[in-house]
Amino acid sequence: MSTTVDARGLLCPEPVLLTKKAIDQLPGGSVEVIVDNPAAKENVTRLCENKGWNVMVKQQGLDYVLKFSK
Repeated sequence: MSTTVDARGLLCPEPVLLTKKAIDQLPGGSVEVIVDNPAAKENVTRLCENKGWNVMVKQQGLDYVLKFSK
């Protein structure tokens, strides 16, 4: 199972809170998070790494696409 969180235009802590909600509802599978600022990229990545998710980050234009899997 997978889900996508589009957090573009949101400032922290909103992207982190939306991501936390998504990964808490999904015990396994994958989550894709799209953010558009470096602080959100770092904070969301840290959250998922601390919860044991594998992280892949890719920049697409001005956006960062973060893919997490477990």
